[in-house]
Amino acid sequence: MKSFRKELWFEVPTRRAFINITGEVQRCINDSGVKEGLVLVKAK
Repeated sequence: MKSFRKELWFEVPTRRAFINITGEVQRCINDSGVKEGLVLVKAK
C-alpha cells in the first residue's frame, strides 16, 4: 500500500474565510503518484 502526506498552509485576511484549494489538492495528488484511493483534507 502506498501513502502520501503533505501539509498546506494558507494565509487568510480574517480568522475565517472560504478559499478554493482544489488546484492545490490536485497538485498534491499528482505529485503523490497514487493512482487510486482516498484523499483526506483536514482543517486545523
